[in-house]
Amino acid sequence: MSRLKKELGLWQGTGLLMTSLLGTGIFVVPATAATLAGHSSLWAWALLILLVLPVAFTFAALGKAFPHSGGAPHLVGLAFGPQAERFSAFLFLAVLPVGLPAALNMASGFWDAVLPLSDAGRWGIQMMTLLGVLAIGYRGAGASGNVQVIIAALIMLVTLLIVLKGDLMPADLGAAMPVVDEWAGIGRALSVMFWCFVGLEAFAHMGEEFHRPQRDYPLALLLGVVLAGGIYYLHSAVVLKAGMFGSERVNGMAIPQLLAQQYGPGARWVAAMLGYLSCFASINIYLQGFARLLWSLAEEGKLPAALAVRSSQGAPLRSLLCVLIVCAVAASVGAHWQLSLDNLIRYANGNFVLIYLLCMLAGARLLHGRWRMLAFGSAFLCLLVLIALAQSLLYAVTLSVLYGIVLLVWHCRWWRQKKVRCAQVSIGLTDNQV
Repeated sequence: MSRLKKELGLWQGTGLLMTSLLGTGIFVVPATAATLAGHSSLWAWALLILLVLPVAFTFAALGKAFPHSGGAPHLVGLAFGPQAERFSAFLFLAVLPVGLPAALNMASGFWDAVLPLSDAGRWGIQMMTLLGVLAIGYRGAGASGNVQVIIAALIMLVTLLIVLKGDLMPADLGAAMPVVDEWAGIGRALSVMFWCFVGLEAFAHMGEEFHRPQRDYPLALLLGVVLAGGIYYLHSAVVLKAGMFGSERVNGMAIPQLLAQQYGPGARWVAAMLGYLSCFASINIYLQGFARLLWSLAEEGKLPAALAVRSSQGAPLRSLLCVLIVCAVAASVGAHWQLSLDNLIRYANGNFVLIYLLCMLAGARLLHGRWRMLAFGSAFLCLLVLIALAQSLLYAVTLSVLYGIVLLVWHCRWWRQKKVRCAQVSIGLTDNQV
Protein backbone atom coordinates (compact mmCIF):
# COMPACT_ATOMS: atom_id res chain seq x y z
CA MET A 1 0.00 0.00 0.00
CA SER A 2 1.35 3.47 -0.91
CA ARG A 3 2.07 5.78 2.02
CA LEU A 4 1.86 8.95 -0.10
CA LYS A 5 -0.90 10.11 -2.47
CA LYS A 6 -0.72 8.68 -6.01
CA GLU A 7 -0.89 11.87 -8.09
CA LEU A 8 1.58 11.43 -10.96
CA GLY A 9 0.87 10.26 -14.51
CA LEU A 10 3.27 9.56 -17.36
CA TRP A 11 3.51 13.12 -18.72
CA GLN A 12 3.70 14.71 -15.29
CA GLY A 13 6.54 12.33 -14.42
CA THR A 14 8.30 13.01 -17.72
CA GLY A 15 8.00 16.75 -17.11
CA LEU A 16 9.37 16.39 -13.59
CA LEU A 17 12.45 14.47 -14.68
CA MET A 18 13.06 16.42 -17.88
CA THR A 19 13.01 19.78 -16.10
CA SER A 20 15.16 18.33 -13.32
CA LEU A 21 17.81 17.30 -15.84
CA LEU A 22 17.59 20.50 -17.90
CA GLY A 23 16.99 22.88 -15.00
CA THR A 24 20.19 24.53 -13.84
CA GLY A 25 22.31 23.32 -16.75
CA ILE A 26 20.53 24.01 -20.03
CA PHE A 27 21.45 27.71 -20.40
CA VAL A 28 24.93 27.48 -18.85
CA VAL A 29 26.61 24.09 -19.24
CA PRO A 30 26.66 23.78 -23.08
CA ALA A 31 28.71 27.01 -23.30
CA THR A 32 30.91 25.95 -20.36
CA ALA A 33 31.58 22.59 -22.04
CA ALA A 34 32.43 24.39 -25.29
CA THR A 35 34.92 26.57 -23.38
CA LEU A 36 36.62 23.49 -21.90
CA ALA A 37 36.63 21.23 -24.96
CA GLY A 38 35.78 23.30 -28.04
CA HIS A 39 34.00 21.40 -30.82
CA SER A 40 35.03 18.15 -29.12
CA SER A 41 32.37 18.95 -26.52
CA LEU A 42 29.86 17.38 -28.95
CA TRP A 43 31.76 14.11 -28.48
CA ALA A 44 31.59 14.67 -24.75
CA TRP A 45 27.79 15.04 -24.90
CA ALA A 46 27.45 11.87 -26.97
CA LEU A 47 29.67 9.95 -24.53
CA LEU A 48 27.77 11.28 -21.53
CA ILE A 49 24.39 10.28 -22.97
CA LEU A 50 25.72 6.78 -23.72
CA LEU A 51 27.02 6.56 -20.15
CA VAL A 52 23.76 7.76 -18.61
CA LEU A 53 21.35 5.54 -20.57
CA PRO A 54 22.41 2.21 -18.93
CA VAL A 55 22.21 3.92 -15.53
CA ALA A 56 18.74 5.23 -16.40
CA PHE A 57 17.59 1.76 -17.50
CA THR A 58 18.85 0.31 -14.21
CA PHE A 59 17.07 3.01 -12.19
CA ALA A 60 13.93 2.28 -14.23
CA ALA A 61 14.12 -1.44 -13.42
CA LEU A 62 14.72 -0.73 -9.72
CA GLY A 63 11.93 1.84 -9.55
CA LYS A 64 9.51 -0.52 -11.26
CA ALA A 65 10.33 -3.38 -8.87
CA PHE A 66 10.72 -1.33 -5.66
CA PRO A 67 8.74 1.97 -5.82
CA HIS A 68 9.41 3.78 -2.54
CA SER A 69 9.70 7.39 -1.35
CA GLY A 70 13.03 6.49 0.29
CA GLY A 71 14.57 6.57 -3.19
CA ALA A 72 18.22 5.68 -3.75
CA PRO A 73 19.13 5.12 -0.06
CA HIS A 74 16.17 2.75 0.32
CA LEU A 75 17.38 0.70 -2.67
CA VAL A 76 20.91 0.57 -1.25
CA GLY A 77 19.47 -0.47 2.12
CA LEU A 78 17.45 -3.30 0.55
CA ALA A 79 20.62 -4.65 -1.03
CA PHE A 80 23.24 -4.08 1.66
CA GLY A 81 21.46 -3.43 4.95
CA PRO A 82 20.61 -0.46 7.21
CA GLN A 83 24.19 0.78 7.62
CA ALA A 84 24.56 1.17 3.85
CA GLU A 85 21.16 2.90 3.70
CA ARG A 86 22.21 5.40 6.36
CA PHE A 87 25.53 6.07 4.60
CA SER A 88 23.90 6.67 1.19
CA ALA A 89 21.24 8.88 2.81
CA PHE A 90 24.05 10.85 4.46
CA LEU A 91 25.82 11.27 1.10
CA PHE A 92 22.58 12.36 -0.56
CA LEU A 93 21.70 14.91 2.12
CA ALA A 94 25.32 16.16 2.17
CA VAL A 95 24.72 17.54 -1.34
CA LEU A 96 22.62 20.30 0.23
CA PRO A 97 25.54 22.51 1.40
CA VAL A 98 27.22 22.53 -2.05
CA GLY A 99 24.74 21.54 -4.77
CA LEU A 100 21.77 23.71 -3.79
CA PRO A 101 23.80 26.95 -3.34
CA ALA A 102 25.20 26.34 -6.84
CA ALA A 103 21.69 25.87 -8.26
CA LEU A 104 20.34 28.95 -6.45
CA ASN A 105 23.33 30.94 -7.70
CA MET A 106 22.46 30.04 -11.29
CA ALA A 107 18.80 30.89 -10.72
CA SER A 108 19.50 34.37 -9.34
CA GLY A 109 22.03 34.94 -12.14
CA PHE A 110 19.24 34.98 -14.73
CA TRP A 111 17.51 37.87 -12.91
CA ASP A 112 20.86 39.62 -12.70
CA ALA A 113 21.12 39.40 -16.50
CA VAL A 114 18.14 41.71 -17.01
CA LEU A 115 18.01 43.61 -13.70
CA PRO A 116 21.57 44.17 -12.39
CA LEU A 117 21.37 43.24 -8.72
CA SER A 118 23.44 43.75 -5.60
CA ASP A 119 24.63 40.79 -3.55
CA ALA A 120 21.71 41.38 -1.20
CA GLY A 121 19.30 41.39 -4.15
CA ARG A 122 20.62 38.04 -5.43
CA TRP A 123 20.34 36.58 -1.93
CA GLY A 124 16.74 37.85 -1.69
CA ILE A 125 15.81 36.13 -4.97
CA GLN A 126 17.35 32.89 -3.68
CA MET A 127 15.22 33.07 -0.53
CA MET A 128 12.09 33.82 -2.59
CA THR A 129 12.90 30.76 -4.71
CA LEU A 130 12.90 28.61 -1.59
CA LEU A 131 9.54 30.06 -0.53
CA GLY A 132 8.16 29.17 -3.97
CA VAL A 133 9.31 25.58 -3.49
CA LEU A 134 7.53 25.55 -0.12
CA ALA A 135 4.29 26.83 -1.68
CA ILE A 136 4.30 24.15 -4.39
CA GLY A 137 5.48 21.44 -2.00
CA TYR A 138 2.49 22.12 0.28
CA ARG A 139 0.18 21.16 -2.59
CA GLY A 140 1.83 17.76 -3.18
CA ALA A 141 3.54 15.97 -6.06
CA GLY A 142 0.71 16.56 -8.52
CA ALA A 143 1.15 20.34 -8.34
CA SER A 144 4.90 20.00 -8.93
CA GLY A 145 4.25 17.75 -11.91
CA ASN A 146 1.76 20.17 -13.51
CA VAL A 147 4.06 23.18 -13.10
CA GLN A 148 7.06 21.35 -14.49
CA VAL A 149 5.24 19.96 -17.53
CA ILE A 150 4.53 23.58 -18.52
CA ILE A 151 8.18 24.57 -17.96
CA ALA A 152 9.39 21.55 -19.98
CA ALA A 153 7.11 22.56 -22.89
CA LEU A 154 8.46 26.13 -22.79
CA ILE A 155 12.07 24.89 -22.83
CA MET A 156 11.32 22.72 -25.87
CA LEU A 157 9.69 25.71 -27.60
CA VAL A 158 12.72 27.94 -26.96
CA THR A 159 15.02 25.17 -28.23
CA LEU A 160 12.97 24.97 -31.42
CA LEU A 161 13.16 28.75 -31.88
CA ILE A 162 16.93 28.76 -31.39
CA VAL A 163 17.48 25.90 -33.83
CA LEU A 164 15.21 27.46 -36.50
CA LYS A 165 17.11 30.76 -36.40
CA GLY A 166 20.50 29.15 -35.81
CA ASP A 167 20.83 27.91 -39.41
CA LEU A 168 22.13 24.57 -38.22
CA MET A 169 23.35 22.32 -41.02
CA PRO A 170 23.91 18.54 -40.73
CA ALA A 171 27.67 19.21 -40.58
CA ASP A 172 27.15 21.40 -37.47
CA LEU A 173 25.71 18.46 -35.56
CA GLY A 174 28.94 16.47 -35.72
CA ALA A 175 32.61 16.99 -34.93
CA ALA A 176 35.86 15.42 -36.11
CA MET A 177 37.27 12.55 -34.08
CA PRO A 178 39.22 14.11 -31.16
CA VAL A 179 43.00 13.83 -31.28
CA VAL A 180 45.00 12.70 -28.24
CA ASP A 181 45.55 16.23 -26.90
CA GLU A 182 41.81 16.98 -26.98
CA TRP A 183 40.78 14.11 -24.69
CA ALA A 184 42.04 15.97 -21.62
CA GLY A 185 39.64 18.80 -22.44
CA ILE A 186 36.82 16.30 -22.92
CA GLY A 187 37.56 14.85 -19.46
CA ARG A 188 37.43 18.32 -17.87
CA ALA A 189 34.18 19.04 -19.71
CA LEU A 190 32.64 15.77 -18.53
CA SER A 191 33.43 16.65 -14.89
CA VAL A 192 31.11 19.67 -15.25
CA MET A 193 28.63 18.18 -17.73
CA PHE A 194 27.71 15.31 -15.40
CA TRP A 195 25.82 17.97 -13.42
CA CYS A 196 23.24 17.97 -16.22
CA PHE A 197 22.29 14.34 -15.62
CA VAL A 198 22.07 14.29 -11.86
CA GLY A 199 18.41 14.01 -11.00
CA LEU A 200 17.77 10.33 -11.59
CA GLU A 201 18.41 9.60 -7.91
CA ALA A 202 16.10 12.45 -6.82
CA PHE A 203 13.40 11.20 -9.21
CA ALA A 204 13.62 7.79 -7.54
CA HIS A 205 11.91 9.33 -4.49
CA MET A 206 8.80 10.02 -6.56
CA GLY A 207 8.17 6.40 -7.65
CA GLU A 208 5.66 5.73 -4.88
CA GLU A 209 3.47 8.65 -6.04
CA PHE A 210 2.72 7.41 -9.58
CA HIS A 211 -0.78 6.14 -10.36
CA ARG A 212 0.80 3.16 -12.15
CA PRO A 213 4.44 3.01 -10.99
CA GLN A 214 5.24 -0.32 -12.72
CA ARG A 215 4.39 1.16 -16.13
CA ASP A 216 4.66 4.94 -15.94
CA TYR A 217 7.73 5.39 -13.71
CA PRO A 218 10.27 3.66 -16.01
CA LEU A 219 8.70 5.20 -19.14
CA ALA A 220 8.82 8.70 -17.64
CA LEU A 221 12.44 8.19 -16.60
CA LEU A 222 13.62 7.03 -20.01
CA LEU A 223 11.60 9.64 -21.95
CA GLY A 224 12.99 12.37 -19.69
CA VAL A 225 16.60 11.27 -20.22
CA VAL A 226 16.30 10.97 -24.02
CA LEU A 227 14.50 14.32 -24.45
CA ALA A 228 16.88 16.16 -22.13
CA GLY A 229 19.94 14.64 -23.81
CA GLY A 230 18.72 15.68 -27.26
CA ILE A 231 18.03 19.26 -26.12
CA TYR A 232 21.48 19.58 -24.52
CA TYR A 233 23.11 18.37 -27.73
CA LEU A 234 21.18 20.85 -29.89
CA HIS A 235 21.96 23.77 -27.56
CA SER A 236 25.64 22.85 -27.63
CA ALA A 237 25.70 22.73 -31.44
CA VAL A 238 24.03 26.17 -31.68
CA VAL A 239 26.39 27.72 -29.10
CA LEU A 240 29.43 26.34 -30.94
CA LYS A 241 28.25 27.66 -34.31
CA ALA A 242 27.50 31.12 -32.87
CA GLY A 243 30.77 31.25 -30.90
CA MET A 244 28.89 32.15 -27.71
CA PHE A 245 31.41 30.82 -25.20
CA GLY A 246 34.79 31.61 -23.68
CA SER A 247 34.41 33.13 -20.18
CA GLU A 248 32.19 32.53 -17.16
CA ARG A 249 30.13 35.65 -17.84
CA VAL A 250 29.73 34.89 -21.58
CA ASN A 251 28.84 31.27 -20.79
CA GLY A 252 26.11 32.32 -18.37
CA MET A 253 24.59 34.73 -20.88
CA ALA A 254 25.05 32.60 -24.04
CA ILE A 255 21.44 31.57 -24.70
CA PRO A 256 19.78 34.88 -23.63
CA GLN A 257 22.30 36.78 -25.77
CA LEU A 258 21.73 34.44 -28.71
CA LEU A 259 17.96 34.88 -28.50
CA ALA A 260 18.39 38.66 -28.30
CA GLN A 261 20.44 38.57 -31.52
CA GLN A 262 17.93 36.32 -33.28
CA TYR A 263 14.62 37.85 -32.14
CA GLY A 264 15.42 41.28 -30.70
CA PRO A 265 16.20 42.70 -27.22
CA GLY A 266 12.86 41.62 -25.74
CA ALA A 267 13.80 37.98 -26.23
CA ARG A 268 16.53 38.42 -23.60
CA TRP A 269 13.80 38.81 -20.99
CA VAL A 270 12.04 35.70 -22.24
CA ALA A 271 15.25 33.67 -22.06
CA ALA A 272 16.15 35.04 -18.63
CA MET A 273 12.74 34.24 -17.18
CA LEU A 274 12.68 30.78 -18.74
CA GLY A 275 16.22 30.20 -17.47
CA TYR A 276 15.07 31.10 -13.98
CA LEU A 277 12.00 28.86 -14.26
CA SER A 278 14.10 25.92 -15.45
CA CYS A 279 16.44 26.41 -12.48
CA PHE A 280 13.42 26.63 -10.20
CA ALA A 281 12.08 23.36 -11.61
CA SER A 282 15.35 21.55 -10.94
CA ILE A 283 15.66 22.99 -7.43
CA ASN A 284 12.05 22.06 -6.73
CA ILE A 285 12.38 18.38 -7.57
CA TYR A 286 15.61 18.10 -5.59
CA LEU A 287 14.20 19.69 -2.47
CA GLN A 288 11.00 17.63 -2.78
CA GLY A 289 13.21 14.53 -3.12
CA PHE A 290 15.24 15.45 -0.04
CA ALA A 291 12.01 16.03 1.89
CA ARG A 292 10.61 12.65 0.89
CA LEU A 293 13.81 10.92 1.97
CA LEU A 294 13.63 12.53 5.43
CA TRP A 295 9.90 11.77 5.66
CA SER A 296 10.43 8.13 4.69
CA LEU A 297 13.22 7.65 7.25
CA ALA A 298 11.10 9.31 9.94
CA GLU A 299 7.99 7.32 9.02
CA GLU A 300 10.03 4.11 9.40
CA GLY A 301 11.33 5.20 12.83
CA LYS A 302 14.90 5.97 11.68
CA LEU A 303 14.56 9.73 12.31
CA PRO A 304 12.42 11.75 14.80
CA ALA A 305 8.71 11.09 14.31
CA ALA A 306 8.01 14.85 14.05
CA LEU A 307 9.47 14.79 10.53
CA ALA A 308 6.82 12.27 9.42
CA VAL A 309 3.94 14.76 9.78
CA ARG A 310 2.17 15.52 6.47
CA SER A 311 0.16 18.52 5.31
CA SER A 312 -3.62 18.42 4.75
CA GLN A 313 -2.77 17.75 1.07
CA GLY A 314 -0.73 14.67 2.04
CA ALA A 315 2.69 16.29 1.41
CA PRO A 316 5.67 15.75 3.79
CA LEU A 317 5.56 19.38 4.95
CA ARG A 318 7.74 19.29 8.09
CA SER A 319 10.51 17.42 6.31
CA LEU A 320 10.37 19.98 3.51
CA LEU A 321 10.60 22.83 6.02
CA CYS A 322 13.66 21.21 7.59
CA VAL A 323 15.34 20.85 4.18
CA LEU A 324 14.52 24.45 3.22
CA ILE A 325 16.02 25.81 6.45
CA VAL A 326 19.27 23.91 5.87
CA CYS A 327 19.33 25.09 2.26
CA ALA A 328 18.75 28.73 3.26
CA VAL A 329 21.63 28.60 5.74
CA ALA A 330 23.95 26.95 3.19
CA ALA A 331 23.01 29.48 0.48
CA SER A 332 23.63 32.37 2.90
CA VAL A 333 27.06 31.02 3.83
CA GLY A 334 27.91 30.47 0.14
CA ALA A 335 26.82 34.02 -0.74
CA HIS A 336 28.84 35.51 2.12
CA TRP A 337 32.03 33.66 1.19
CA GLN A 338 31.41 33.96 -2.58
CA LEU A 339 32.26 30.31 -3.20
CA SER A 340 33.25 29.33 -6.76
CA LEU A 341 30.33 27.99 -8.80
CA ASP A 342 32.51 25.51 -10.72
CA ASN A 343 33.94 24.05 -7.52
CA LEU A 344 30.50 23.72 -5.92
CA ILE A 345 29.27 21.82 -9.00
CA ARG A 346 32.30 19.52 -9.03
CA TYR A 347 32.00 18.72 -5.30
CA ALA A 348 28.29 17.93 -5.68
CA ASN A 349 29.02 15.74 -8.72
CA GLY A 350 31.45 13.64 -6.66
CA ASN A 351 28.66 12.81 -4.20
CA PHE A 352 26.17 12.08 -6.96
CA VAL A 353 28.45 9.69 -8.84
CA LEU A 354 29.22 7.82 -5.61
CA ILE A 355 25.47 7.51 -4.92
CA TYR A 356 24.91 6.29 -8.49
CA LEU A 357 27.65 3.68 -8.05
CA LEU A 358 26.04 2.39 -4.84
CA CYS A 359 22.64 2.21 -6.56
CA MET A 360 24.04 0.30 -9.53
CA LEU A 361 25.72 -2.17 -7.15
CA ALA A 362 22.37 -2.49 -5.36
CA GLY A 363 20.77 -3.22 -8.73
CA ALA A 364 23.35 -5.94 -9.38
CA ARG A 365 22.21 -7.59 -6.16
CA LEU A 366 18.45 -7.00 -6.32
CA LEU A 367 17.72 -7.51 -10.03
CA HIS A 368 17.82 -10.71 -12.08
CA GLY A 369 18.74 -11.88 -15.56
CA ARG A 370 19.68 -9.26 -18.15
CA TRP A 371 18.83 -6.45 -15.72
CA ARG A 372 21.49 -7.72 -13.32
CA MET A 373 24.06 -7.74 -16.12
CA LEU A 374 23.00 -4.20 -17.08
CA ALA A 375 23.42 -3.08 -13.46
CA PHE A 376 26.95 -4.56 -13.36
CA GLY A 377 27.80 -2.71 -16.58
CA SER A 378 26.33 0.52 -15.22
CA ALA A 379 28.36 0.16 -12.01
CA PHE A 380 31.52 -0.18 -14.12
CA LEU A 381 30.60 2.96 -16.07
CA CYS A 382 30.02 4.87 -12.81
CA LEU A 383 33.42 3.70 -11.60
CA LEU A 384 35.02 5.09 -14.78
CA VAL A 385 33.28 8.43 -14.19
CA LEU A 386 34.56 8.44 -10.58
CA ILE A 387 38.11 7.99 -11.87
CA ALA A 388 37.60 10.78 -14.43
CA LEU A 389 36.35 13.17 -11.74
CA ALA A 390 39.62 12.79 -9.79
CA GLN A 391 40.01 15.87 -7.53
CA SER A 392 36.28 16.56 -7.65
CA LEU A 393 35.89 13.60 -5.29
CA LEU A 394 37.60 15.47 -2.43
CA TYR A 395 34.31 16.51 -0.83
CA ALA A 396 32.73 13.04 -1.12
CA VAL A 397 35.88 11.25 0.12
CA THR A 398 36.30 13.64 3.06
CA LEU A 399 32.67 13.15 4.07
CA SER A 400 32.99 9.37 3.76
CA VAL A 401 36.10 9.31 5.96
CA LEU A 402 34.45 11.53 8.58
CA TYR A 403 31.34 9.34 8.51
CA GLY A 404 33.51 6.25 9.01
CA ILE A 405 35.33 7.85 11.96
CA VAL A 406 32.07 8.88 13.65
CA LEU A 407 30.63 5.39 13.08
CA LEU A 408 33.76 3.75 14.50
CA VAL A 409 33.71 5.98 17.60
CA TRP A 410 30.01 5.24 18.10
CA HIS A 411 30.56 1.48 17.80
CA CYS A 412 33.51 1.58 20.24
CA ARG A 413 31.40 3.51 22.74
CA TRP A 414 28.48 1.12 22.28
CA TRP A 415 30.80 -1.88 22.77
CA ARG A 416 32.30 -0.42 25.97
CA GLN A 417 28.80 0.26 27.37
CA LYS A 418 27.77 -3.30 26.53
CA LYS A 419 30.82 -4.70 28.33
CA VAL A 420 30.03 -2.57 31.39
CA ARG A 421 26.39 -3.78 31.41
CA CYS A 422 27.54 -7.40 31.06
CA ALA A 423 29.98 -6.93 33.93
CA GLN A 424 27.26 -5.41 36.11
CA VAL A 425 24.92 -8.31 35.34
CA SER A 426 27.70 -10.79 36.12
CA ILE A 427 28.42 -9.10 39.48
CA GLY A 428 24.71 -9.13 40.31
CA LEU A 429 24.46 -12.85 39.55
CA THR A 430 27.52 -13.56 41.74
CA ASP A 431 26.05 -11.57 44.63
CA ASN A 432 22.77 -13.48 44.36
CA GLN A 433 24.63 -16.77 44.42
CA VAL A 434 26.49 -15.72 47.54
